[in-house]
Amino acid sequence: MVKLNKIYTRTGDDGTTGLGTGARVVKYDLRVMAYGSVDEANAAIGIARLHLADEPALDAILNRVQNDLFDLGADLCTPAAANEGPGDALRIVPAQVDRLEHDIDALNGELSPLTSFVLPGGSPAAAHLHLARTICRRAEREMVALSHSAEEAVGRPAIQYMNRLSDLLFVASRFANGHGVRDVLWVPGGGR
Repeated sequence: MVKLNKIYTRTGDDGTTGLGTGARVVKYDLRVMAYGSVDEANAAIGIARLHLADEPALDAILNRVQNDLFDLGADLCTPAAANEGPGDALRIVPAQVDRLEHDIDALNGELSPLTSFVLPGGSPAAAHLHLARTICRRAEREMVALSHSAEEAVGRPAIQYMNRLSDLLFVASRFANGHGVRDVLWVPGGGR
């Protein structure tokens, strides 16, 4: 159970922050950057949701995603121990990835096929979902970089989750654009 009585602790005044294990690391540590980007993506999704009053099914999906992103933040801020057993730490699990794939397929099934790349825009919800998508891609890159660092581990389902989430946010942006009707399509060389 999370209990936050005091918001400031002054423990980060020296440029460090605490991981879920209690270890202190510098605030520019790749692990901290990764879960910071996950948090940023979550905030961008929250802004997009403000514009989804007419799309309750999509809003419900994104509500679940926001909770999953807190799970992912907990996963990333708690480095895996060598002797970690199932349930010792909150981790992203394959079922969460599978759920995203199901949601992608369901939303995409209501959209017409694309004939061009889509520019971020159309409706406010779609524009914010595109922003969230790009933040997810950054978080994914940071997670992959972390997973390739010496003595660092990131669970495969966590990386898969971020990869699928950016796909979901792309499809969600089209869904929020009147099921693709208000998509702004790229016109190659159109600005010449």
